[in-house]
Amino acid sequence: MPELERLAAHHAPAVLRFERENREYFARWIPDRGDDYFADFAARHAGLLVEQARGTCRFHVLTDDDGAVLGRFNLVDVADGSAELGYRVAERAAGRGLARHGVRRVCELAREEYGLRRLVADAALANPASLAVLRRTGFVPAGEVDLGGQPGRRHVLELGSHPYEEGGQRIP
Repeated sequence: MPELERLAAHHAPAVLRFERENREYFARWIPDRGDDYFADFAARHAGLLVEQARGTCRFHVLTDDDGAVLGRFNLVDVADGSAELGYRVAERAAGRGLARHGVRRVCELAREEYGLRRLVADAALANPASLAVLRRTGFVPAGEVDLGGQPGRRHVLELGSHPYEEGGQRIP
């Protein structure tokens, strides 16, 4: 199974490649990052590492055996025991359960290592796969949101004894 790692400086080339290769794919569901994102990538990556060192964000990459990035799983706006979860998985890795694996793993880290009690995540209504990942990992719908002009649904996960339990049973 691919490995979820904390974002580090050495991930920069692989993350940039991941973002470039999947730019059009991601733009189907979320607003495009724009050309400036790619032009200023080195500075942006360094900035993420500074935010992570401050503890305001926790960034993660899901990598394969060769170090290629298959997905990104981020906890942003970490404060008062909660954070917002964002994630994206490469088109070539979609449909293999990697998003669910990464979300579960980052939820475990949020509870066990980062001391968080609540996560919030948004997904576009036009992205049924992402909505299913949130549902299968224990997130509960909590209202509608606007995602850059696209309708979306907000989800909340209260991190209890295990981040993906229902009625004391682990969700597969």
